Amino acid sequence: MARRPAAPFGHTAVARLLVRRAVAGLPLHCRFGDGPATGSGPSLTVHDPDAFFRRIGAHGLIGFGESYMAGEWDSDDLTGVLTVLASHVDALVPAPLRRLRGAWVRRRPEDQRGSRAGARHNIHRHYDLSNELFALFLDETLSYSSAVFTAFPARRETLAAAQHRKIDRLLDLACVGPGTDLLEIGTGWGELALRAAARGARVTTVTLSAEQQHLARRRIAAAGLADRVDVELRDYRDVHGRYDAVVSVEMIEAVGMEFWPTYFTALRGAVAPGGRIALQAITMGHEQMLNTARTHTWISKYVFPGGLIPSREAIEEHAAGAGLRIISDQGYAEHYAQTLRLWRERFTDRADEVAALGFDATFRRMWEFYLAYSEAGFRSRYLDVRQLLLTEGEPRP
Repeated sequence: MARRPAAPFGHTAVARLLVRRAVAGLPLHCRFGDGPATGSGPSLTVHDPDAFFRRIGAHGLIGFGESYMAGEWDSDDLTGVLTVLASHVDALVPAPLRRLRGAWVRRRPEDQRGSRAGARHNIHRHYDLSNELFALFLDETLSYSSAVFTAFPARRETLAAAQHRKIDRLLDLACVGPGTDLLEIGTGWGELALRAAARGARVTTVTLSAEQQHLARRRIAAAGLADRVDVELRDYRDVHGRYDAVVSVEMIEAVGMEFWPTYFTALRGAVAPGGRIALQAITMGHEQMLNTARTHTWISKYVFPGGLIPSREAIEEHAAGAGLRIISDQGYAEHYAQTLRLWRERFTDRADEVAALGFDATFRRMWEFYLAYSEAGFRSRYLDVRQLLLTEGEPRP
């Protein structure tokens, strides 16, 4: 971040023109350097306009995020600024220039593909950062996915209670109870496996994160449930056996479009006849998904390498291709926005403890931007999160 990139000739000037034109029509209070402030709304204060526009000219929206990481701009309401931008994303670039998207966006690096080796590397980069880091901003359940609240504002109940409600809804969808043989794809830190085992289920849960496996095993043993839960370091493609139920929470986003058919085939192969599959998945609009699939984004560069959020249509298409049909589907976008707000507030409140773990100021600004960026996606409804129930169907020809 200390080095300012060299933008191709003319790109910085184009970026300056486009950004100023875009924000002029938005409900934002903007100030560029020593220039006059304009507009009203959440503030976007650019301390170093030359560096800000050069980064955007060189790397587009990746540069916008990198400029925040470098401290070149700030806001009194970062989530508010990003929500405004997400709500008007289709109008930020003039239509004629949007048709030239392929000329200025970068394609995703080949080493981020969701192959077996690529998936291990991608998961390691995010989930093996530090169990202690995640524990600082998650609640005591260590659940790293959307909670489901009873009401808003969410401050009236604990995040842990809302996370348990989310887990229980998924287990209920899958009819998990005494004697159920359950497969979980994507262990996290083990909370869903713990609650399933406490219901009397026998759980096999798989992850590619060695850090998560280690802590999940410790938590399961401490709960006295090690005889009911196996935590395996295993790729979803290498799961064996048939199960009464399968649950997978916000794992499809890490698979990659190329491997979605493989993922749904693995789900279909793992469930016994008459079994049920409960998924929790972040989704976006289908056209946005297709554009994002071809693009190296700030999130894919710094936070979730290899990840791609599917559309509801893509899930249905690939599920049907594997012989599965969706029989229940419910969205919780506002619940994820609240979850992310609570994580972000906890992260910023404990910045000194994050620093004590060895994460520098640039990382902390990156993580703050990531949480605010994600929250804005759900607040603007650019993103949604859905709980789906799948069962056997006729394979699509």
